[in-house]
Amino acid sequence: MPTSDDTEPETPSRGRVLIVEDDKATSRYLVVALERAGFSAASVGDAVEAERHLQSVDCEALLVDIGLPGASGFDLVREMKAAHPHLPMALMTADASMDVAVRALRSEVDDFLPKPIEPKALIDQVERLVRRGRMAQAGVERVLAIGAHPADVEMGVGGILLWHRFMGDELAVATMTHGAHDGAVEARAREAEHAAELLGARLLLHNLEDGHVSESEPTVSLIEGAIEEFAPTVVYTHSWNDQHQDHRNVHRASMVAARRVPSMFCYESPSATVDFRPAKFTAIDPFLERKIDVVESYVSQIDVRPDLDPELVRSTSRYWGRFGDSRFCEPLEVVRDRSRDRSAVTAEDASASA
Repeated sequence: MPTSDDTEPETPSRGRVLIVEDDKATSRYLVVALERAGFSAASVGDAVEAERHLQSVDCEALLVDIGLPGASGFDLVREMKAAHPHLPMALMTADASMDVAVRALRSEVDDFLPKPIEPKALIDQVERLVRRGRMAQAGVERVLAIGAHPADVEMGVGGILLWHRFMGDELAVATMTHGAHDGAVEARAREAEHAAELLGARLLLHNLEDGHVSESEPTVSLIEGAIEEFAPTVVYTHSWNDQHQDHRNVHRASMVAARRVPSMFCYESPSATVDFRPAKFTAIDPFLERKIDVVESYVSQIDVRPDLDPELVRSTSRYWGRFGDSRFCEPLEVVRDRSRDRSAVTAEDASASA
């Protein structure tokens, strides 16, 4: 009989998954596919069994068939969201009609999986669900800021991104163009990389044509690719209330691509119209000067873009501070806000972290 020293250590699971599926063949297929990929998977046949299982086992992802006997998958998800708000969930169905898909997304489920489900799609989706749940438990956000041109994100939410970084969140900036109309492509790319480095963010710099960014393809696919790869919990993007057509079209594309991201906000750009109506004002006092340092990364633009003037950045932030609980704020229109309440950051805290 082997001693404890001879026992091989248990291989860690990639995640614990519960499948709620009344069709036994489908259930078995899903369990086997997940177990072969390194997940720990269990299955039950209805809502009652699912509730019983979750009372005794700590699951990290829930896959629910819509057409369950008794309470439907929609009913189960609604109950589970109330009881387990941080448990990531996906609905599965063979009926991939638009009405069903829309209802699934409105149920606050994290994703929608049409059957038949290919093994790779299953594994990729469950991996994202587990990762999302673990980050929620750890209190970490994954933040994706989307802009049409270099400097858009830094001007709109540079202070907020620095706050996220201070809080330990992971950051990515997706920029759709190199901004060729305002300067040399190579210079703008280098400046964008430097700005991302100062923010502590990963840069996803695309090469769509400046002035001709579409609200559909390929913009939607580029943003969807960033979301699939980075799995953000928070997205910041342009407002629809903007005079620049690229900004409006990136807003439209983001609304489609980020429809499943829990929290989404729209920031102000220098070309925003008077219809920009923020409802959230985030204090950036400890990060204002560092935001200006980030904006000044765009050295090729400072002489040709008055909106990059440090004094204008300060005065704009001071104006919006009138509506917040701080001297300097960045304004946001709220699409949806499921973010956690976290304590305010003092100037002393921020200085100590620099």
